[in-house]
Amino acid sequence: MHLIVAILVAFALTRDWRIALAVGVVEPIFQTFAYSIHDRIWHRIEQRRMRSGFEETAEAVTARLELMTMAEQDRVHGGHHGHSHALPRSLKQVALKTVTYGLMHFTVAVAVAFALTRDWRIALAIGTVEPLVQTVFFTLHDRIWTRIEAKKARRAAEAAAA
Repeated sequence: MHLIVAILVAFALTRDWRIALAVGVVEPIFQTFAYSIHDRIWHRIEQRRMRSGFEETAEAVTARLELMTMAEQDRVHGGHHGHSHALPRSLKQVALKTVTYGLMHFTVAVAVAFALTRDWRIALAIGTVEPLVQTVFFTLHDRIWTRIEAKKARRAAEAAAA
């Protein structure tokens, strides 16, 4: 979805398929890396708020020494591998995370568009419009995905009850 939207926005702004394809292919790759870094930073912020300094230090030491079993790691991480993608608990934290994500997305989009076009006006237009359009499409995608998952869950519950 990100790829298609990026290509269409870049084409609408430049009317050049070569630039649109370049921006549409390269920009989502950089956004994926930037999102991963942004998400890891926020995960660390959220974890620090949830744990005392002693627990954080103990987990770091045991993980480095490979003393934690997989079951212990699951317990520490709430029963799943890796980290949570849940939003922070307070409205202030949600707003701050959203703003930092928007700024990160804007910066990456402008930098990639400028590197490919060498035109600041086009780069700023792509960097401004593309994240806004992506946000709308992401919201639609997320709602559709949630409905699909809910239907799957209902079918599974009906099959289990039968």
